[in-house]
Amino acid sequence: MPELSEKNSVNIIQLTDSHIFPDTSEEFDGINTASSLETVIQHINASAYQPDLILMTGDLVHEPSVPAYNNLVSKLKKLGWPVFCLAGNHDDPDIMRHELAKAGIANCKLIILNKWIIFMLDTFLPGSHSGKISKTLLELLGRTLRQYNNHYALVCLHHPPISVGSAWMDRMGLKNPDALFSVIKGNKQVKGILWGHIHQEFYSEHKGIQLMSSPSTCVQFLPCTDHYVKDETSLPGYRQITLTGNGKINTLVVRVNL
Repeated sequence: MPELSEKNSVNIIQLTDSHIFPDTSEEFDGINTASSLETVIQHINASAYQPDLILMTGDLVHEPSVPAYNNLVSKLKKLGWPVFCLAGNHDDPDIMRHELAKAGIANCKLIILNKWIIFMLDTFLPGSHSGKISKTLLELLGRTLRQYNNHYALVCLHHPPISVGSAWMDRMGLKNPDALFSVIKGNKQVKGILWGHIHQEFYSEHKGIQLMSSPSTCVQFLPCTDHYVKDETSLPGYRQITLTGNGKINTLVVRVNL
């Protein structure tokens, strides 16, 4: 459970759905995913916004294998900040943990930063593009919220816990969202829920909780469709998140020209 140095606010960058291949020349629907991730990383490194850590919220690779994760690691080494990763439906959690750990990249459940707790909730469901949070993780979430009742909380996962308005994506969302919301119901510590998977910017609020998803570092999906449609007009990107000392979340999506 990493504990970083205290300060008034914490800066985070979310990267998601990088879909790296074993062969870095391969493309996902016309976009070279390795090249697009590298361009996004270059943009982050050149930005005035300096994060304390990077969160990667799943689908790190497109075809899970040792070479694919090694290709990912070669890109992430160009970032100068700690990186914490979640598995998505395209990942293999065991291979991911093993290969990323060798490079010092974390795959942990809890991160404590000043007055904040970040929960990294694994939603990987074998043999499915949908996701599910285990009973064990939900119990950990509840216990930790009670233990750190003077901390604010950001919950991160890969699969969306709510409908995003695209029928085909909603069929591949979180299978047990009610169980998640039951744990955090009425809990004013939880200020935000952050996810990937949908390859598009999404923002909403529900009972004081900010609900957020971010563009992929490669291909974008057109919102509000019944089936897959590539969004030809939206650029890859990432999300900047500032967790303030008084429990506010300030956030901005940044798009990157390839």
